[in-house]
Amino acid sequence: MISLLHTADWQIGRVFSQFEPDDAAALFEARFKVVERLAAIASERAVDAVLVAGDVFDLQTVSDKTIRRMFNAMQGFAGPWLLIPGNHDSALGESVWSRAARLGAVPSNVVCCLEPVPRTVAGKFTLLPAPLTQRHTYGDLTDWFASASVEEEGLPRIGLAHGCVQGILSEDIDSANPIAADRAAQARLDYLALGDWHGTRQTDERTWYAGTPETDRFRANDSGQALLVTLAGAGALPEVEPVRTGQYAWQQWEPRLSVASDIDELVEKLNLVGANDVLQLRAQGSCDLGGHNRLGAALDAARARARALVWDGEALRLEPTEEDIQALHADGFVGEALQDLRSQQDGADAELARDALLTLARILDAQAPRAGAAA
Repeated sequence: MISLLHTADWQIGRVFSQFEPDDAAALFEARFKVVERLAAIASERAVDAVLVAGDVFDLQTVSDKTIRRMFNAMQGFAGPWLLIPGNHDSALGESVWSRAARLGAVPSNVVCCLEPVPRTVAGKFTLLPAPLTQRHTYGDLTDWFASASVEEEGLPRIGLAHGCVQGILSEDIDSANPIAADRAAQARLDYLALGDWHGTRQTDERTWYAGTPETDRFRANDSGQALLVTLAGAGALPEVEPVRTGQYAWQQWEPRLSVASDIDELVEKLNLVGANDVLQLRAQGSCDLGGHNRLGAALDAARARARALVWDGEALRLEPTEEDIQALHADGFVGEALQDLRSQQDGADAELARDALLTLARILDAQAPRAGAAA
């Protein structure tokens, strides 16, 4: 019986430039914290090894400090860590891996598999790694698995690779770094641990993508997990258990607003946003001034609670009602300006017109007489 923790696509050092600086910093930091959680899980479950299927680092140019911090984060598990380079951190002649070695940052229980050679691990299984030595290849680097000469016959055969299983993933996924769809069967693998696809995905009874352990994009792809893999022995089918590891929940909302109840529903959802939510909100449709004001207040409150919130209202048309205009006491030239700006939302300067309309409405609202005010 052997047990493994399969993970991939840590993308250590990733910079989240689409977010405000404090949010970007927290998301950057979360990638170190999830490695610490992986180490804790590996220790608690007493696994025989941790398999990391590429893209450990996001860039070749991460700082020396980032390299040291990443390996420090692995200290919670004293067993074997088996890492391969992916397309983001390929094992070039000069790479993040060669820097790590020069820094003396790699612990003795961490094996960076930079060459395609079999390894017997703890006398329990044979590892067949397929490290990327350049960012993109167009030949299958797992071809050699079937003919590999191993030290000890009869041990479970575990493949470790980073790339695109052919004919399985979506057509828009990069087709570089191909992996044959039948590789596990053809190479007599007991388990093939893959990286590159950032969500958990099974491609056949012995082949799995672990996905990134800390979600890093808004695509709904079942990320934020690692896989606990148990094998009774050579030839046995693996038992695979997804284990939640991610801290942050990335969500993408694209509501269409047209009536007041749509605003009410969206405000209720925003009121439930919590500290671990990373939200991208793209609204479309139309709303009146009152609805826009309520939505704006809910957005401000949600921003203060969420880890990060990105708002896109470019496709949301502002439609002041006659009651809105009357409440603003907009008559004469000012009323005509409001109507003109409302109509310009259909033109090339729609966003500018909407912003001007909101600005004018706020000015008028601030100047409007209030109930109970002195005459």
